[in-house]
Amino acid sequence: MKKVKDEDLERIIGQLLRYGVLLSSLVVLAGGVVYLIRHGRQLPQYGTFYGEPDKMKQLGPMWKAILRGEGRPLIELGLLILIATPIARILFSIVGYLLEKDYLYVMITGVVLVVILWNI
Repeated sequence: MKKVKDEDLERIIGQLLRYGVLLSSLVVLAGGVVYLIRHGRQLPQYGTFYGEPDKMKQLGPMWKAILRGEGRPLIELGLLILIATPIARILFSIVGYLLEKDYLYVMITGVVLVVILWNI
């Protein structure tokens, strides 16, 4: 098996971050376009407060709303992709450190991952 080099890991992690942010941006842009097409001419009603619907708080209803062509849940999906990108980077780093047999960095990165997930 080929030994994994630090430069290879850095390159792959850089691409992961780059493509994650690019994908997130495209999804948010698509959601914004859909939202403006559907609701761009509506006047906001600031006199009445409406809480967030389930489609904005739970994944199941969010996916159904996206498939119906709604813009706000698509924007939220883009933001979730943006949040997931650094978490994926941390997971990939753990795998890379395991392949390098650098167990100190596996532990440190694992602690960082636990702290981030705990705070989400």
